[in-house]
Amino acid sequence: MAKAVKGNANGKKAAAKKQKSFEQTLWDTADKLRGSVESSEYKHVVLSLIFLKFISDKFEQRKRELIAKGQGDYVDMVEFYTMKNVFYLPAESRWDYIAENAKQDDIAIKIDTALYTVEKNNKALKGALPDNYFSRLGLDGSKLAALIDSINNIDTVVEQEGGAASEVDIVGRVYEYFLGNFAATEGKGGGEFYTPKCVVNLLAEMIEPYHGKIYDPCCGSGGMFVQSVKFVENHRGNKKDISIYGQEQTSTTYKLAKMNLAIRGISANLGEVPADTFFKDQHPDLKADFIMANPPFNLKEWRGPDELTDDPRWAGYEVPPTGNANYGWILHMISKLSENGVAGFVLANGAMSTNTKGEGEIRKKIIENDLVDCMIALPGQLFYTTQIPVCLWFITKNKKAEVIPGHSDSNHRNREGETLFIDARNMGSMISRIHKELTTDDIAEIARTYHAWRGEAKDGEYQDVPGFCKVATLDDIKANDYVLTPGRYVGAAEVEDDGELFEEKMRALTQTLYRQMADAEQLDAVIKQNLEELGYGS
Repeated sequence: MAKAVKGNANGKKAAAKKQKSFEQTLWDTADKLRGSVESSEYKHVVLSLIFLKFISDKFEQRKRELIAKGQGDYVDMVEFYTMKNVFYLPAESRWDYIAENAKQDDIAIKIDTALYTVEKNNKALKGALPDNYFSRLGLDGSKLAALIDSINNIDTVVEQEGGAASEVDIVGRVYEYFLGNFAATEGKGGGEFYTPKCVVNLLAEMIEPYHGKIYDPCCGSGGMFVQSVKFVENHRGNKKDISIYGQEQTSTTYKLAKMNLAIRGISANLGEVPADTFFKDQHPDLKADFIMANPPFNLKEWRGPDELTDDPRWAGYEVPPTGNANYGWILHMISKLSENGVAGFVLANGAMSTNTKGEGEIRKKIIENDLVDCMIALPGQLFYTTQIPVCLWFITKNKKAEVIPGHSDSNHRNREGETLFIDARNMGSMISRIHKELTTDDIAEIARTYHAWRGEAKDGEYQDVPGFCKVATLDDIKANDYVLTPGRYVGAAEVEDDGELFEEKMRALTQTLYRQMADAEQLDAVIKQNLEELGYGS
């Protein structure tokens, strides 16, 4: 188990250092399999083992708690684990057993057996774990043993002060990290990855999913759901007040989502099987109160020319073009919203202004139906696997005044005929040479601006800020040809006047320029003399 993390600056630095070493360890473990497994398989092999290590650590932690409380007679009773959202593990499914047998010739079979037994004994994991995955891959025994040894050194449960356990978003972090390193070699399209946490946090803080049904039509590894639950808990709500629905097409990612939610004790309906949301909607009658999503960017050939042409999800709109699914996703989500529902989702910037094959007409209709609540332009370099500029859309079915149950300071004013535009492209901090992250303060400022505009008492009065935020009417948007790019509306930031008269400032700048030109002449003369002394005169 990891040592206690103290609640001070040194503790934070230590935690950050630990996280970095953890990610480096993950890379090293995957690298050990190079040549034995396709790059697209790395993350699934490592995730499955990390998951087994995680639930085993949680099992052992709970077991120690029972013994410490004098309840040692109950350490083999399933109920005493499930009551704490801990999976009960038979001896052959525990990590210690796997680690002890890592160098045995049949270790792949032992891992498959362990995963099968875990799923069989825990209903919440039905359909979540790989089936004969390790045996089927034919992994090199020595490399698999080395991988197990590396994972054995990772502490997946962090003990904090007071003895409380912090459940690290292990599956999500690993998923993001591995997709960030391998997406290019796998040929994945931009957007098919685990959404960066700062973007997910912003979506949750914006739409405030306190209660009701939450839906993600392309849920990936379940990060949107995890953050929704964290939002509720962080704001002293009750996660029992929300219910979760989602869908994922890729089988292995579907399993990752179920694992990711299961280790947190989050109940969710992700459909009976992995399936294409457009062609096999597993929640046909759902009306969600909140939608959070990061659909695959600019997905091509998502339907055939004669497929889904009469789909009820497009009712009242033109049929989305076959060459790009962006507006298919938008209309799908609009069709899933309840009468007071709100959706927040990520799209490529092109969706804000495109007129290709009817997309402009669809956008015009959405705007005229007064569904667009807020548009946010995000900074670049937030995502690990694409440099495509992205934006956030917030769609709502109801802009009328609304009372929020249990949160009176979050009540909404009437916003009919208005849309808020926020340009956040200059926000964020570089966390590496090529990656940027929205800070906690950035997220708070953006969300506070939106909430103040909605009329939420807790966030004060709203004001337009040149270069950052601007409220536009439907007529304003019409005058801009129904383009939703925030830069069209927010204008340029005001430049602070230093109080100096123009003539005085110009005279001072001119004198400075003349002095610099004189200095340059002197330097040119010195350089010329040095060249002549070296025998390189004109």
